[in-house]
Amino acid sequence: MNAIANMARLTKAGATIAWSGARVLPDHANLPGPLGVFGRVTAPLRKNGRASGNEARLSKALTSLGPSYIKLGQFLATRDDIIGRELARDLSTLQDRLPPFSQEEAVKAVEEALEAPIEQLFVEFGPPVAAASIAQVHKAKVKTPDGTLKEVAVKVLRPGIEQRFQKDLDSYFFAARMIERFHAPSRRLRPLAVVDTLAKSVAIEMDLRMEAAAISEMADNSKDDEGFRVPQVDWTRSARRVLTLEWIDGIPIAEHDKLHAAGHDLKELGARLVQTFLRHAMRDGFFHADMHPGNLFVDDKGRIVAVDFGIMGRLSMKERRFLAEILHGFITRDYLRVAEVHFDAGYVPRKHSVAQFAQALRAIGEPIMDRPASEISMAHLLGQLFQYTEVFDMETRPELLLLQKTMVVVEGVGRNMDPDLNIWVTAEPVVKEWMESQFGAGARFEQAAESAASVGRFMGDIPKFLLQAERTVDAFTAMVEEGMHLDDHSVERLAEAQGRRGRWTRIGVWVGAIALVAIALALVF
Repeated sequence: MNAIANMARLTKAGATIAWSGARVLPDHANLPGPLGVFGRVTAPLRKNGRASGNEARLSKALTSLGPSYIKLGQFLATRDDIIGRELARDLSTLQDRLPPFSQEEAVKAVEEALEAPIEQLFVEFGPPVAAASIAQVHKAKVKTPDGTLKEVAVKVLRPGIEQRFQKDLDSYFFAARMIERFHAPSRRLRPLAVVDTLAKSVAIEMDLRMEAAAISEMADNSKDDEGFRVPQVDWTRSARRVLTLEWIDGIPIAEHDKLHAAGHDLKELGARLVQTFLRHAMRDGFFHADMHPGNLFVDDKGRIVAVDFGIMGRLSMKERRFLAEILHGFITRDYLRVAEVHFDAGYVPRKHSVAQFAQALRAIGEPIMDRPASEISMAHLLGQLFQYTEVFDMETRPELLLLQKTMVVVEGVGRNMDPDLNIWVTAEPVVKEWMESQFGAGARFEQAAESAASVGRFMGDIPKFLLQAERTVDAFTAMVEEGMHLDDHSVERLAEAQGRRGRWTRIGVWVGAIALVAIALALVF
């Protein structure tokens, strides 16, 4: 029954998008089964609506489908390895804006989450000033211990948002399973893993304690960074469904006339923003992954202030070293070194030729390097690099794709402030500083000390490892001699479960296929 319910939800979404005339599938895509029929039948709708612009039609359709489809669209905009560059570009304009829910519902949600009357929590609690798919923000005032009033921003989750997302996520998982089962070429892109990443991201975003923790972590990481800061968290007025922060009174970074009038140097701000983002990604392995102009302000001290920490990116040390090495390799045009880094990191299988991969990297790097400094894009370079995933069997790295997409936005904001911004010159000090900290003499001494400590811990654990190995050998020996047995009841239950799952899956797929074709025909005729 779950399969039928999921197919019904997906059919409704497909019909809504088809009726809008938006294009979500390549014209000559080789689609499996029902999707192929649906794509062919609805092709006239997509062709008739092209002139008005796919971005607007697609945004309108996804917004009408609700919060979870807005998030899906924004998430897929970062995965052009899956949906292609053209569709990813169309989705990049999708705005996360919805009408606000009522003041009464917001007050009730705050009181339930913080377990106190609104009058006890806030001196003033104003109407919503911004509303998005998951939450909305209210401006409020609190009384500080010294008796003064302080303005705060209160973020409140939409009522019932968790249940709505769970239903739609179930549909996404169902679709991903069907794609992996019936469309072998798509398995390399790991659709189930993609949906799982989205589900985890949404779960974190819907627990506002996690956003508060992200702000706190970035505050610790950047406490010594000049010219950048984050809002302070009011932990006493924050919970899973409510987040209270310092209210930021600053100039939006996109309002250049106001920044000029306040005496700020736009070129310096643009370079500082790029360097700050790279420093967070490479030094800390933790970066703000939603740095569009609406989330960036400049305060009266000239500091860049970031808000909205619902989407964050993390890079392990391995990925940070990989990023630094390839950036340094492209800067110095050492393409063989960049290729070796890919193989050493395990991102390209050893069955491929290092020299041939270096040749492909040269084809990417040389055209970019010969352009004027103002036209060189680090994000574009990384994007072209990731397009070689299929040719060289490179496994998709979602965290690096998120970094690249965020870099596109950061570069765009920086170049809007300084059209002549030289990305390589701006990035080089950050990359060089990080590489010296990791590969210099001091770093090697620290690594040697850590290695010695690790060896010591390993030696101490040897008796435990030997005991575990002995038990494993005994278990395998017993299995070889006696075989592995299942009782009759277990065998019957396994067979019954397998048959039931296969039967309902087949029924769900065919019901969905019939429904898709019926709705598509109704839309066309």
